[in-house]
Amino acid sequence: MSRIEQLLDHVVSVTYTDLSAAAVESCKTFVLDSLGVGLSGSRVPFVDSLIKVARVQWSGPGSAHVWNSGVGLGPSSAALVNAYQIHNQEFDCVHEPAVVHPMAVILSTLLAWSEQLAVRGRPVDGQALISALSVAVDVATVIGMCASQPMRFFRPGICGGLGAVAGMARLSGFDRALTQHALGIFYSQMGGTMQAHLEGSETLPMQIAFNARNAVVAIELAQAGLTAPQNILDGEFGLFSLFEDAGNADEAFAQLGRIEQITRVSHKPYPTGRAAHGGLDGIAQLRDAMGFAVEDIDSIVISAPPLIRRLVDRPATASMNHNYAKLCMGYIAATFLLTGDMTVADYQEQALRDPRRLALADKIHMQANTINDPNALAPQSVEVHLTDGRCQRVELPAVLGSPARSLSREQHLKKFRQCCRSGAQPLSTTAIERLIDSVDQLQACADVRALIALTRAGSVSD
Repeated sequence: MSRIEQLLDHVVSVTYTDLSAAAVESCKTFVLDSLGVGLSGSRVPFVDSLIKVARVQWSGPGSAHVWNSGVGLGPSSAALVNAYQIHNQEFDCVHEPAVVHPMAVILSTLLAWSEQLAVRGRPVDGQALISALSVAVDVATVIGMCASQPMRFFRPGICGGLGAVAGMARLSGFDRALTQHALGIFYSQMGGTMQAHLEGSETLPMQIAFNARNAVVAIELAQAGLTAPQNILDGEFGLFSLFEDAGNADEAFAQLGRIEQITRVSHKPYPTGRAAHGGLDGIAQLRDAMGFAVEDIDSIVISAPPLIRRLVDRPATASMNHNYAKLCMGYIAATFLLTGDMTVADYQEQALRDPRRLALADKIHMQANTINDPNALAPQSVEVHLTDGRCQRVELPAVLGSPARSLSREQHLKKFRQCCRSGAQPLSTTAIERLIDSVDQLQACADVRALIALTRAGSVSD
């Protein structure tokens, strides 16, 4: 059986009753986390311009809604804006073995498409959303785990989009053949490269957004009767020929239907590239153990796999923009040391130009450890050297937020509440608590539009 056939079998066969209790809970955890991150992402200035372009140039009013603002757009445009809001602060969850941010593309599209289906008389209930989401994450991450070489194309957008198409196909009741055409249509328009990441360009989160929009377009065109290439993974010009290699494909596909990948997703405790979290984790542990002050630091050395250094080992500069800074280990670590935290407010202009942060960033260094896997995010180690000659090192086989060191429910909800209050229009305390309760009971929800309605600022007052 070909790999695309294996994927199709999985997509059309898994039902809600097949999911473990752990998978259902993980789905709910990362639905809530992603809604919170997306609500916070409404604070980024370009969101208003993006909504204006989408409303005036692309879709006009529509059945799906942008989180926080509540603006109505067509489903593809709403998915685009919400995906951008989820990823634009580097605060969204990640599947570390695949190096894929699964929920940014997947949740934005599944909720936008659920609103469209409801308008057509087919409201989506919570169990349908959970099962579609779990299948979508399986597809996105299994494909992502196939690679054995460094990323050239932007894997989170590409793999997330393929997963999103699979999930929307499930919600739409597509059969195997129609699902395959939808995947092929998406494959024919998917894209995004690592150049935007390398440069810290503001287009980076738009690569998530573009793939979210194109995933919805693929579903719409498949419904309209467009046919598509079939062998999109292993064909002569398939994904494993042009975009990624398939060096780990046998091992990855062996997990399909055996491991529920949503249970392997990692939280992000901080709004930075996940590659920077090990450094912050180690610094926090050593600060508590050694009791040093910022003035005591001579240098800090972070030893990490190649991917970590490729993603966040870049100099802090006085001219860097907020997207670059989110991927700059020196700036991130310096901010954490000076303020005791790392928040979305730390990417504002005044913070980025802070001479204390820039000077301290020069004391943060990265070096190779013994890991050669080009897609590994762990293990890492952090070593602090103090001016009095003291030195201490901590090993990090797993980083805070990963399944092996998961956030507590209290930490998870603290992040969510802070996100909801940091959006362009902060949500009321009552709305925040209703969102938490609604996601906790998602499996009993008759129509997920009730959940989406709570994301609009002003929908519920205290």
